[in-house]
Amino acid sequence: MIFALIQLNPTIGDFHANGEKIKQWTAKAAAAGATLAIFPELALSGYPPQDYLEHPAFLKQQDAVLEDLQKNLPISVLFGAITAAKKGSGKPLHNSGLLIEQGEIIFTSHKKLLPTYDVFDESRYFQAGQNNQCLYFHGLGLGITICEDIYNDNDAFPEQLYEIDPVATLHDNDEIDLLINIAASPFVMGKISQRQHNFGLICRKYSTPLLYCNQVGGQDSILFDGSSMALDNQGRICTQASSFVEDMLLVDVDQLQPTPQQTSNDESQVVDALVMGCRDYVQKCGFSKVVVGLSGGIDSALTCAIACQALGADNVMGIGLPSPYSSQGSIDDARALAKNLGISFELLPISDIFSSVTTTLAPLFTGMKEDVTEQNIQARIRGLLLMALANKFNALLLTTGNKSELAVGYCTLYGDMNGALAVISDVPKTLVYILSHTLNKEEEIIPANTISKPPSAELAPDQLDQDDLPSYDVLDEILAAYLEDHLPLVDIIALGHDESLVHDIIRRIKINEYKRKQAAMGLKVTSKAFGTGRRFPTAEGFRE
Repeated sequence: MIFALIQLNPTIGDFHANGEKIKQWTAKAAAAGATLAIFPELALSGYPPQDYLEHPAFLKQQDAVLEDLQKNLPISVLFGAITAAKKGSGKPLHNSGLLIEQGEIIFTSHKKLLPTYDVFDESRYFQAGQNNQCLYFHGLGLGITICEDIYNDNDAFPEQLYEIDPVATLHDNDEIDLLINIAASPFVMGKISQRQHNFGLICRKYSTPLLYCNQVGGQDSILFDGSSMALDNQGRICTQASSFVEDMLLVDVDQLQPTPQQTSNDESQVVDALVMGCRDYVQKCGFSKVVVGLSGGIDSALTCAIACQALGADNVMGIGLPSPYSSQGSIDDARALAKNLGISFELLPISDIFSSVTTTLAPLFTGMKEDVTEQNIQARIRGLLLMALANKFNALLLTTGNKSELAVGYCTLYGDMNGALAVISDVPKTLVYILSHTLNKEEEIIPANTISKPPSAELAPDQLDQDDLPSYDVLDEILAAYLEDHLPLVDIIALGHDESLVHDIIRRIKINEYKRKQAAMGLKVTSKAFGTGRRFPTAEGFRE
C-alpha cells in the first residue's frame, strides 16, 4: 500500500490557493498509485495563522474550502486544519488532523501538546486535545500525531515540557502499526540531523515505523525546511524528501527498506533556507523586485547574492552610495559583485547631500567635535535614498546587517536598518564569512577582496569595525553563550573571556533593545533570533 507524503508551501489565509494545491498534489499522488495522501499541520490555513484565528471570517473561509475539498479528492487524504472545540471546554479551537475518505471526514485527531516557547504561542488560540485514538485504515493501525505531540519522549529528548507523552499513550491503548506525524516544524541550524536522530530513537523504542510530513516554505521570519521522511521500525531512514522545496515522497508502507541518504552540511542548509525565506517573503507580500545597498563589504555582498538566487538577477537592483570616506576599493568591489551576479548597478554619491546636511546643522554644532552623529547622518542619507528607490520602483528594500552588529547596536536606526526584510540578521559575522565561502565553492561570486579585507563601515577616516568591537570570533562566542545558551556572566567569563569585555558586550545588548524592536523582520536560522521568539522589556533595570 502506497502512502504519499506531500510537503506543502502554503500561504497563510489564501485558502483557495492552498486548497487547489492540495487537490493538485492529491491528483499526482493518485496517478502514482497512492492510497493515502498526507499533508502537513494546518496545511489548509498555513502555519502559524496567529490572531487571524480570532476572526470569524477567516474560519468561515477555511470551512468553505474544506467542504469543497471533501467533494473533490480522488483518494483518501490526511491534512491539518482548524476545527471548533466544544463550547465551554476552554479555547474555542483545536489544531487538528483530518482524514477524508470518499467525501467524509472519517477521523479527527486534535493536537495534544501546544508549545508556547520561542516562536510558538499555540495555547493562546487552541484547546489541547484529550483522547488519543488509533485509526484503523485499510487494515493498519495508524497512530496520528501533530508536530509537538512527538517531542515529549523521555528517552529521545533531554527535557519533558509536558505531563503527557501522546506517542506513549497511543502505544499503551492500541496496537499501532505505523506512526504518522504531520508537522510545521521550523528550521534552525542542526535541526534536520537532530530530528532524524530523535525520531530514530522513538521508532526503535516502540519498534514502530514513522512517516513524518513537514511544512516547507518561509512564513515571515520562520523558515520551514520540509525534509519529510519515512523511517522503519529500527529508526533507519528509508526515504527523505528534498529540503526547502515542495516535494512528494511515495512510501510503500508494507515494504519499508532503509537506504543511504545524502544530507547537505549545515552551511549549505542555511544558504538554502535564506534563499527560500527571501523568495517567499518577497513574493507572498506581493512583490517581485528588491533593492540592495552595496557597500563593497561582505554583509551586503552575501545579502545580494542570496537575493539573486531567490528572485533572479533581473529582479535585484544594486546601489552604491559612496561617502567622502568610501574607498575606491570598496566601490570597485561592489561593482565587481554586481558584474558577477549580473544585476543592475548604479552609483549615487552622497558627499554633496552630506555636506548640505552638516552645513545646515553647523550653527547648532558650533564648537563641538565630529563624532558618531556625523557617521549616523551618512547612514541615514543612504537609508533615505534607498527607500526612495524602493518606493519608486515598487520594490522591497533588503537590509544587510548581521546578527553580531544587531546584538550590540553597531547599526544606525533609520539608516542602514531601513528596509522590509533583514535577510542575514540572524547570521553571526563569523558565519557570514563561512556562507560566503560556501557560495564561492564552484565559482567566485563574492569578490575575494570583499572577503579578505578588514570589515569597516567606512563612516570615518580609516575606520575599522575592530576600532569599536572585539574581533568577531570572540564577539560571536560571547553572543552565542549569552543569547542562545543563556549562560550566566560568570560562566561566560570562565570560558576564558575578559571580564570587562563580557560586561561591556552584555551592556550593549541590553541598551540596544530599543533599536531591535524597530528593526526590519529577519529570517531565523539559529536557536534564538532577535524577533518574536525573544521577548525582553526595553525599559528595565536588571543587572547580573
